[in-house]
Amino acid sequence: MPYTNEEGGLLNNFAREPKIYQAEPLTQGQKRIYLLLGIAATVLVGGLILVAFFVSKSG
Repeated sequence: MPYTNEEGGLLNNFAREPKIYQAEPLTQGQKRIYLLLGIAATVLVGGLILVAFFVSKSG
């Protein structure tokens, strides 16, 4: 671990910094997958809301 030695013999430890890298833009295939997952999630949540609505009305 990297550390410094301060006055009076105290050690000061520093955390290791992660390697930094630039994010790459999404490809067309990745964008399509995110779009399909978003649509599927919206349909699922909408369906659950409809089921909850109809169950609460029938009771």
